[in-house]
Amino acid sequence: MIGSRIAAVGHYQPAGVLTNQDLAGMVDTSDEWITSRVGIRTRHIAGPDEPVDELAAHAAAKALAAAGRTPADIDLVLVATSTAIDRSPNMAARVAARLGVPAPAAMDVNVVCAGFTHALATADHAVRAGSAGRALVVGADKMSEVTDWTDRSTCVLVGDGAGAAVVEAAGENGIGPVLWGSVPEMGHAVRIEGTPPRFAQEGQSVYRWATTRLPSLARQACEKAGLAPEDLAAVVLHQANLRIIEPLARRIGAVNAVVARDVTESGNTSAASIPLAFSKLVERGAVSTGDPVLLFGFGGNLSYAGQVVRCP
Repeated sequence: MIGSRIAAVGHYQPAGVLTNQDLAGMVDTSDEWITSRVGIRTRHIAGPDEPVDELAAHAAAKALAAAGRTPADIDLVLVATSTAIDRSPNMAARVAARLGVPAPAAMDVNVVCAGFTHALATADHAVRAGSAGRALVVGADKMSEVTDWTDRSTCVLVGDGAGAAVVEAAGENGIGPVLWGSVPEMGHAVRIEGTPPRFAQEGQSVYRWATTRLPSLARQACEKAGLAPEDLAAVVLHQANLRIIEPLARRIGAVNAVVARDVTESGNTSAASIPLAFSKLVERGAVSTGDPVLLFGFGGNLSYAGQVVRCP
């Protein structure tokens, strides 16, 4: 049977940095208020001339280079995003055009903060079914473009960025079975809607759901991969809020794992947060090739998706 694996990862963040002190000059907040509630100290913010597909293409190009592949090697492009303003051409087609991918299937995946892990599962399924040979999977969001910068409850959270992975056929499956689902009746808890679209959420509802419901789901993802949580080398959760990430990681039982805490320097980058944090762990050598890593996305639509992958 054909398996799949992540051959390489890459990430990109715009140069502009917004600190908590900067925000304190914009809205009624402070560095102490932000760090004590969400753990974020800085976030990267794209300029008006840096669209989402540009962020995505930079991350994708780095992943391709790390994998030793060219755009011509890709036959499927999946971009997870919820901040594509235009309906057509879709973000995946724009990224493929920027990179020069010749004739790929090109699809967007909008599951907000769980988008990347949904897209990764979709790529895994396509490769194992034989309908794609090599896929480029990107999570990219420009949350600054859908944020009300006068609302201190949301503007302190967000950042912009992108992360990417090259997924290809392998003799053994390096991407574990996905555990995914949603709570459709709670879709109102996290929203990007209206004209112009604006990000809003019911923070306490999301916090209670994430810290009580998700630990058992994350353990189920480990079980699907045939591993116990203590076997994990790293845990990369959606980088929403340090007050969610730390207790959730403890309750999963991954006692030997490195826990990604990129939220402190990047903020909540929605679909970009997991590949961005994972790529940084790989880049700094915090995980080694072949290590089992739990990726688990959650949030918008109260959707979730997680799988154990082997580190490239």
